[in-house]
Amino acid sequence: MKQLTICQRSTPATNLPLFNQVNPVLARIYASRGLHDLNDLGRNLKALLPDDDMRGVDTAVERLVKAVRLQERVLIVGDFDCDGATSTSVAILALRQMGLHHVDYLVPNRFDYGYGLSPEIVDVALARQPQLLITVDNGISSISGVKRAAEHGIDVIVTDHHLPGSELPEACAIVNPNQPECGFAAKSTCGVGVIFYVMIALRRALQQSGWFEQQRIAPPNLAELLDLVALGTVADVVPLEQNNRILVHQGLQRIRAGRARPGILALLEVAGRQRHKLVASDLGFAVAPRLNAAGRLEDISIGIECLITDDADQARQLASTLDQLNRERRGIEEEMQHQALDLLGGLQLEAQSMPYGVCLYDETWHQGVIGILASRIKERMHRPVIAFAPGDEGEIKGSARSIAGFHVRDGLDAIAAANPGLLSKFGGHAMAAGLTLKAGDYQQFADAFDREVRRQLSESDLQETVLTDGALTAGEISIEMAEMLREAGPWGHQFPEPLFDGEFALLQQRIVGQKHLKMVLMDPASGLAVDGIHFNADLEQWPNDSVARVRAVYRLDINEFRGQRNVQLMVDQLLPM
Repeated sequence: MKQLTICQRSTPATNLPLFNQVNPVLARIYASRGLHDLNDLGRNLKALLPDDDMRGVDTAVERLVKAVRLQERVLIVGDFDCDGATSTSVAILALRQMGLHHVDYLVPNRFDYGYGLSPEIVDVALARQPQLLITVDNGISSISGVKRAAEHGIDVIVTDHHLPGSELPEACAIVNPNQPECGFAAKSTCGVGVIFYVMIALRRALQQSGWFEQQRIAPPNLAELLDLVALGTVADVVPLEQNNRILVHQGLQRIRAGRARPGILALLEVAGRQRHKLVASDLGFAVAPRLNAAGRLEDISIGIECLITDDADQARQLASTLDQLNRERRGIEEEMQHQALDLLGGLQLEAQSMPYGVCLYDETWHQGVIGILASRIKERMHRPVIAFAPGDEGEIKGSARSIAGFHVRDGLDAIAAANPGLLSKFGGHAMAAGLTLKAGDYQQFADAFDREVRRQLSESDLQETVLTDGALTAGEISIEMAEMLREAGPWGHQFPEPLFDGEFALLQQRIVGQKHLKMVLMDPASGLAVDGIHFNADLEQWPNDSVARVRAVYRLDINEFRGQRNVQLMVDQLLPM
């Protein structure tokens, strides 16, 4: 099992402008995340970075203007996750609003075709006779797919954010902030953010050329699509640097005000979330999993149709289908987790024999759920994990999740270089990647993966460190503080939600919902008693009547029940003392 260290974030200098602008607790939190002034927070749409330095945008727009003016048949080729679904939806809705009549989408079914613009997907696309293909959230590694399209006289615009390999596709335009020589500063922009930028530049070009006046249509307000951009950005767990915070904040504001796509409102409804209280984590934990479930179990087209429909009733029907798929996904995931933990059982007994890089494979596992499985095991063990499931024609497909310090995509690149022919294909990010290899090569790869992780990480790197924002006084554990922190975001990856720690007397403890620990905790200094809940508690350890005092790492929240509002501690880590 993983080792855990709890540390407080470094104390920021109190002479920053922030300390004269906001509550001292909030100022301390902001400053520890690198902010010096409220202007650094990132909420105003006017502060959004311009597209001037985004390599390839001008070439892409030039080709898109031609497509719009000539009313060409355009096909969006997306990805089967939430970023891919929102990217596809933004492209379709924006192009239609700009007067393009023949625009449709095609997303590869992960079970039949795998990821990205492959030659096989181009062959499927031919039936629709497109004159232009636009990839969203994929394409940077589609060397052969772009070549196949060119053989049939079809132009391709690649919009992506994944890390490029040593060779780029010969597309008519590539827009990717991570491609060589791209000066766009917000490298963490995800797929939906990239296509949103392209659509902004296209609208500007069409407006300057008089297109909207000629067609007697109003230039679209693309800010209306920011709810989709926010959803995709949060779901893809990209760093919430300032530019991304602007996109997410603006999208959240639109959703809270009810000015969102009917599909997003319907998904919030089936998830039991109130839109006027929405925070970024609700998008990540309530909306995104329901969309992702379609791509994992069936066809992401169900999710895309939910996002692009203007019919509220149809949106509710599709959201209900997505909710049911998500329930099925949870059941499959839980069974796979049990099987994975059984596979790991022997290793956990002998900590010295545990691999640094963990590979897991079962021939019964569901290909669409291995990414979640890898995430769950990584969280449990705090080491890089790759989960594999059967693919086609004697191959297996893996989904990798990593920890800080090990760039998993680069690690796979190093393994491929040292073992020619071992990997059929791979791609991804620092923290997540996908790969394919022959089933017979599984053990060779598992050994190579462990060696590569050991080469880069030390034993101390495998000890998880939880950074907190220190302790709160009894007076600060309040509804007012919880509300202030909720509104102070958006919080997310690399701009984390405030997390506190403290020592409490454990007055009451019981299991609710089969696996959650409900508690009453008391601050020993003041005698303040407060409710707490620890989700997915270790049932082998809790409840424990012999424990009278605990150290809790928690987030402040408000529990609303039967008209009563009370402050509640959402406990992330619970350690007996």
